[in-house]
Amino acid sequence: MAPKVLVSDKLSETAVQIFRDRGIDVDFEPNLGKDKDALLAKIKDYDGLAIRSATKVTEKILAEADNLKVVARAGIGVDNVDIPAASQKGVIVMNTPFGNMVTTAEHAIAMMFAVARQLPEASASTHAGKWEKSKFMGVELTNKTLGVIGAGNIGGIVCERAVGLKMRVIAYDPFLSDERAAKLGVTKVELDELLERSDFITMHVPLIDATRKIINADSIAKMKDGVRIINCARGGLVDEAALADALKSGKVAGAGFDVFEVEPATDSPLFGLPNVVCTPHLGASTTEAQENVALQVAEQMSDYLLTGAVTNALNMPSVTAEEAAVMGPWIKLSEHLGAFIGQLTDEPIKAVNITFDGTAAEMNLAALECAAIAGIMQASNPDVNMVSAPVIAKERGMQIAKTTQDKSGAFDGYIKLTIVTDTLERSIAGTVFSDGKPRFIQIKGINIDAEIGENMLYTTNKDVPGIIGTLGGVLGENNVNIANFTLGRAAEGEDAIALLYVDGPVAPATLDALTATGLFQSVKPLAFDVA
Repeated sequence: MAPKVLVSDKLSETAVQIFRDRGIDVDFEPNLGKDKDALLAKIKDYDGLAIRSATKVTEKILAEADNLKVVARAGIGVDNVDIPAASQKGVIVMNTPFGNMVTTAEHAIAMMFAVARQLPEASASTHAGKWEKSKFMGVELTNKTLGVIGAGNIGGIVCERAVGLKMRVIAYDPFLSDERAAKLGVTKVELDELLERSDFITMHVPLIDATRKIINADSIAKMKDGVRIINCARGGLVDEAALADALKSGKVAGAGFDVFEVEPATDSPLFGLPNVVCTPHLGASTTEAQENVALQVAEQMSDYLLTGAVTNALNMPSVTAEEAAVMGPWIKLSEHLGAFIGQLTDEPIKAVNITFDGTAAEMNLAALECAAIAGIMQASNPDVNMVSAPVIAKERGMQIAKTTQDKSGAFDGYIKLTIVTDTLERSIAGTVFSDGKPRFIQIKGINIDAEIGENMLYTTNKDVPGIIGTLGGVLGENNVNIANFTLGRAAEGEDAIALLYVDGPVAPATLDALTATGLFQSVKPLAFDVA
């Protein structure tokens, strides 16, 4: 059955056609997002939900989304999506951070010009039949110092444009490398220096605890008299009341705001001030940007639903289409390793260590780690997936570590999963053969070569005669057919294991019969999703 996607906000018809062209069943209801009750009633039918800003993906909506696998936002901001609830539910949340970068950066530059030359007021005055040339004395941008808070995707474009305008650009961004700063033609500074030196300040950072009200009364006091402040990033980065006071006093000469603490903004301390230019969150509102982000949403969602490729996800490691094609068997192997551990472990797991050897160490380790943790968790919660597993593991206090190493044995690469509880340490390793099939190659430090089947039986025992005969005899008596049989031992007469691939689930009575022989330390049925 084809995946089914709901588009609940206004999106380009071209994007909707992309879904259809790629074989996805799509319902285009651009006004549904405004009707919470209607969305709540319909969401259970869909694998994917494509939105803009009108649809609110709340915990309540997600609770009804039994089939939902991905929510994709056409744009950058995902304030309208409850990401923790989506992660808990196992739903990937994507955005499109690159489709409107230029548009938003250009809006910030336009705001600088508008504030510097008082263009809105001058336009209104002229429309009113006045001719007040002397009233609107502006300032040039050339040779002024622009302070950019956040020099990432959008901020970086602002830097480049400002350098082209012959501005002196300084930037505060803890993640900005010296090489990147040199390429942009900007000088890295600390925040206080930026506040003290800048003639214009523009912000291009997300709204998080570290950036909330980064511009406030204290920071404004450190600024030059006559500074001009631009915010086209996120409402809440600026204390609007404190800025309003500074604008009234003349400390701040002007401001340009496209975003506000509360949106839609029907009231703000900044409204009505003659030296403030306001726009209704237009940063991404160009024909080109809206088309770009819509097309990206359609492509990203289609790629994920059809191939497993994850792009621009906010709650899961990204996996490109190329990686998905190569890593598919390795992701499945990681799940199998976790599933083996999870089904055998009946007590809380305190720590997990994953070793990536050889070619495995060169892959997308974050994705492989998520798959392994999901495999562990699914033994007790079948609804867990690669998105929700890390969240649940963190809630349970699991300490997760990973190590990488060069090729160390007969295989080009392998993955080894080790867990620690209060009473034991357990490990299993596996690899992917050239035929693309995952195999178990080591359990409890004992080397084996085991094909992985949907139904398996695992036993541990001392290395004594009669094990093979007993297993074959009891299973035969109970009409259990063996598809594959793997044995291994630590050394003659010491610990030994058997892993059998059987044609169907092993009934409890059969397990009891094996246990009753007294030859086995443990007898455990296993199940794996090999689809």
